[in-house]
Amino acid sequence: MQKTVTVAVDAMGGDNAPGEIVKGAVQAINERSEVKVLLVGDEVVVNRELASYSYNKDQLEVVHASQVITNNEHPVAAVRSKKDSSIVVAQKLVREGKADGFVSAGSTGAVLVGGQFVVGRIKGVERAPLAPLIPTTKGFSLLIDCGANVDARPSHLVQFAKMGTIYMENIMGIKNPTVAIVNVGVEEEKGNALVKETFPLLKECEDINFIGSVEAREIPNGWADVIVCEAFTGNVILKLYEGVAGALMKKVKQGMMSTLRSKIGALLVKPALKNTLKEFDISQYGGAPMLGLTGLVVKSHGSSEAVEIKNSIIQCIAFAQQDIPGKIRAHIGKPDKKAEKNPEGTAEA
Repeated sequence: MQKTVTVAVDAMGGDNAPGEIVKGAVQAINERSEVKVLLVGDEVVVNRELASYSYNKDQLEVVHASQVITNNEHPVAAVRSKKDSSIVVAQKLVREGKADGFVSAGSTGAVLVGGQFVVGRIKGVERAPLAPLIPTTKGFSLLIDCGANVDARPSHLVQFAKMGTIYMENIMGIKNPTVAIVNVGVEEEKGNALVKETFPLLKECEDINFIGSVEAREIPNGWADVIVCEAFTGNVILKLYEGVAGALMKKVKQGMMSTLRSKIGALLVKPALKNTLKEFDISQYGGAPMLGLTGLVVKSHGSSEAVEIKNSIIQCIAFAQQDIPGKIRAHIGKPDKKAEKNPEGTAEA
């Protein structure tokens, strides 16, 4: 019998909370019998949403939290002052071992701050990066970091590469995943100071399959399984990825509806096009895990609908069952000695 995986879900965070959050939680427990969801938020509001669904009551529990952290609040101040917010209460459940993971579509800043200081980093991990899966022509790649550490040092990027490798091997089942660092060219001598300092460290690292630099245009082609960068670059890549995808879809639809002939053609290609576009739907992968913490923290898009919340919860099952924190602790129990020789880099966040 499989061990039950308990996931604390921020029921009040996100553009579509609590409706889509609650719906996604119910879908998750109806689909997977080994998961239990703790919906954290205003119990009156959450229970009102739950009233319209049928589900196994043993798999879902409402945990009351009287406060909500909004996107326009300063993350550090909000986490410190709003101790009874849905984000803080849920992350405390992870810290106390009452939940294996945490999912939120709420304030990114508050989720990241809470992850660092409420859940806590694994000893030896210098920074905890956000690492979403992004679709490619070959399947998917892990983009690490995409939003947690805007300023990073070479030693941080080396750890990101190691943690990304562990994640892709154990969660996505890719043996010896390839690792590349984002650069403005593939030549080793190219790049800014951070890339130039990090490149030789990654090259010398024996426990990753480093293949060199990757230019942004090659990322969608699946150049590497793990794409390493600091969060400023990663966030730009992720947002541009999403923006271009949306713009292309809009133009394709306009073209298909422009004439009678194109409308007929659209009907003929619709099934194949639908299947193709599904492969590039980011929501199917769930949210972005924050790696390097003592428990799992998953940040979903602020605009998440039920399907992404469901997949984010299901994502936690494999993470817990594979004991990713334990594997990261075993591989990064101490700071990387080679990275310590290059302590300068950019300023810390």
